[in-house]
Amino acid sequence: MKTVNIYALTRINDPEELAGLERQMSGRPYFLKIKSWEITGLRALTEHLTESLGDISALDFYYSFTIPKLGKEFDLLRINLDTVINIELKSHHVSDDRIKYQLQQNRNYLSSLGRSIRSYTYISSEDRLVRLSNSGNLISEAWDTLARDIKDQTECITDNIEQFFKEDQYLISPLTDPERFLKNNYFLTSQQKDIKKHILSAIKNNVNDGHSVQGFTGLPGTGKTLLLYDLAMTLTEGSRRVCVLHFGSFPDEMRTLDERLKRIDFYPAAADTSIPDLDPYNYIFVDEGHRMKQSFLDELMAYSSKNGKPVIISYDHEAAISPYERPDDSGEAIDKLPDIIKYRLTNRIRMNIELSSYICCIMQCTGNHRMRSYPSVSLYYAKDEEETDILLNNLFMYGYTYIADSSKATCREFDKVVMVIDDMLYYDKEGFLRSKGEKGTHVRQLFHGLNRAKTGLAIIVKNNPEVFRTLLNIAVKAD
Repeated sequence: MKTVNIYALTRINDPEELAGLERQMSGRPYFLKIKSWEITGLRALTEHLTESLGDISALDFYYSFTIPKLGKEFDLLRINLDTVINIELKSHHVSDDRIKYQLQQNRNYLSSLGRSIRSYTYISSEDRLVRLSNSGNLISEAWDTLARDIKDQTECITDNIEQFFKEDQYLISPLTDPERFLKNNYFLTSQQKDIKKHILSAIKNNVNDGHSVQGFTGLPGTGKTLLLYDLAMTLTEGSRRVCVLHFGSFPDEMRTLDERLKRIDFYPAAADTSIPDLDPYNYIFVDEGHRMKQSFLDELMAYSSKNGKPVIISYDHEAAISPYERPDDSGEAIDKLPDIIKYRLTNRIRMNIELSSYICCIMQCTGNHRMRSYPSVSLYYAKDEEETDILLNNLFMYGYTYIADSSKATCREFDKVVMVIDDMLYYDKEGFLRSKGEKGTHVRQLFHGLNRAKTGLAIIVKNNPEVFRTLLNIAVKAD
C-alpha cells in the first residue's frame, strides 16, 4: 500500500469519485467506504495544516491502513527513518479517556517499528487537536506543534507499509516465544478478542446455573493456544488461581511458563489418567483437548458441575481429515457436550494461505481448495531409508525442521518443516488420505506436523510412487 496525497484527496466531493481516487493513489485492491464525516474532518485538518505549513500540496499520509490479520486500523500514518506520526480523526465528542486509550494502543502497535512516535487526535466537531505526551498524558495541542513535527519529518517512506508489520512481530505462540508472552509483547486478532470478550462475559454472568463449559476450536495455526493462555492470564487478576491441563508433550518452554506464572499451574495431562486435584483453582483450562479420552472428559465435566467451576477448552478441528481416520475420542466428543458454549477460530494467523491450501489438498486430493501454484512447497522422492536420510540432511542445511512425531511438537511452530510420507499411506476412492496401519495414527500425525510450518514446507515421499504422483500433480498442475 502507498501513501495518498491528502490535499488532492480532499478536493473531491463525490463519494464514489473520492473512493476511486483513493484506491488509485494507495494501490489497495478494493474501494474504501469513506463516510462523509471522515472527509469533513480530513478537509478541516488540511485547512489547519495549510495555515501552519503553507503549501501542503505534496503532503502524503498512509490513509486508513489496517494491519493484516490483526484488524488494527490507523486513520493517518506518516513514517520516516526516525519518526512515526499518527493522527486519528473523530467527528464528534469522545471522552478523553477513550482518546487516550486508543492512542496508547496505537503506540503499542507502532512501537515495533523502533521509531519515535508522535500521537494526535483531531475532533472536527469541536475543532480540537490533542496529543499523547511521552509520559502518557493527553494534552491540548497547538497546530504549530503538529506542523513542526511534519516539517521535521523528511525523506518519508511512501510505499509498502506492510513491510513494517510482519505477522511474527505480533502473533506468537507462548511455547515458541515464552519470553515475549511473559512480557505481554503480543497482540490478539480481532476474532480472538471477540471470542475472549464472549468467554469472559459468560463467566461473569454465571451461565449454566453457576458453572460454564466453553470451548473454541479451529484448524492448527488459528491461535488457539495464545488465546487460551491469554485468557488464563486475564483470569488470574486478584487472588484467583488457574490451572492448565495440557495434553501432548510438555516441553521446556512450558516448564518456563509454569515456573514464572505463579498463579497458573500447568499440568502435563495424560489422556488415560484421572483428573488431578482441582480444588485449589478457580478456573480450569484444557489445552489440546481433542486428545482427551472420553473417561477423562466425563470426569472433568462432573467435577465442574458439582463444584461450579468454569472450564475453558481449546481443541483442534479435524474436518480436513478423513472421517475414518478421526479417533472416537477426538474433539467430536467435546462438540457433543450438552451445555457447552462453542466458538470457532477461522483465521489462519500463523500459516500463509498457500501452505494451508496444500495441506488440505494432501488430506483430500479431490477437494476444491487448490491454488494456482505452491512456490513454498518442495517435493522429493526417496526409494529407501538411505536416500531419505540424504535428502533430510540436505534440507537441514536450508533451515528445515524435521518432525518425526507431531505429538512432540504440539502448540509449537517452525519457519520451515519437513516430513516424510512412507508406504503406509494411500488415497481412497473419495480422495482422502488413509493409513494402512492403526486408525488415525499416521494421517493425524502427518496433518498436525505439517501444520507446524509457517513459511515453508518440504515433503519426502519414501517408496510410495502413487502418493508422490498425486502430490506432484497437485503442485504442478494446480491450474
